Formats: sequence, C-alpha cells, structure tokens
Amino acid sequence: MEEKEFTHFDGNGNAVMVDISEKQPTRRIATAQGKIQVNQAVMDAILNHTAKKGDVLGVARVAGIMGVKQTASLIPMCHTLLITKCTVDFEIDETNLTITAFCTVKTEGKTGVEMEALTGVQVALLTVYDMCKAMDKRMVLTDIHLVEKTGGKSGDFNF
Repeated sequence: MEEKEFTHFDGNGNAVMVDISEKQPTRRIATAQGKIQVNQAVMDAILNHTAKKGDVLGVARVAGIMGVKQTASLIPMCHTLLITKCTVDFEIDETNLTITAFCTVKTEGKTGVEMEALTGVQVALLTVYDMCKAMDKRMVLTDIHLVEKTGGKSGDFNF
C-alpha cells in the first residue's frame, strides 16, 4: 500500500489548511446519512405533527441545510465553499422506531463536500433530538457516515 503524504501539516508539524489554489474546479457531490433511534411517543409526535416545538422534520431539514452552509466555521481546516445544491431528506422506519437523515451536497469547486454532507446530517439529527428531548432524552444518534462522493482527484467513493 502506497504511503500518503499528510497535507494538513507543515514542515514543523503544525496543522494547516491545504493549498488548493492550483487545483482545477470539478463537479463534486457527496451524500451522507445517519439515524436517530426514538421511542414510540416521539415517533407518534413526529408522524402526527403534534410535537410542542412544531414541525420536527421540517425544522430539521432547514437546520441541516444551515449546518451545511456553516461547515467551514465549525471544522477548522475546511475551506469555505459555494454550495450549488443541498437536500436533506428523511426516511421513517415505524417498525424499528428510527429516522434516517440523508444529506446530499453539490458544488463546482476545487475541494469536496464530504464534510458538508456529514455536517448536514448531524445538524438535522441533533435538531430532531432538540425538538423532542422533552419527550425522551434517550434518543440515540447512530450510523453517521459518508454514503458516496463523486469528483475530485481521489475519484468516486461508495460505502
């Protein structure tokens, strides 16, 4: 296996932002997903739109998109990117009492949007937790991961 050069450190071992100035812009897309395990009361409140704080998944969708746009402010070495498209969607599994969040982010740029997609999923799920924690504080966020990404020097990735 070929050893990779660490590009996030300078010659003295200090953390640095990677220089992408010489890279050519390409179309880049990343999708991430994660789950939140809830109890029956939380699931019912989400499905019936009876949560006291309002439309849980609607607010979580907006929060996830906002999280995507703030990724560079949260992750120290991330570049600020012009996001061309972002979606946050949910899949509800009533039998297993889980809600899966999916975040897809697109850009035309010099660096990828994997961190943005992962941040969007986390913020969406944290918003579900925040809006429902009065009903149950035992909710668990789990299985957060990059599903796929396209574009860039490292090529395509599928989980």
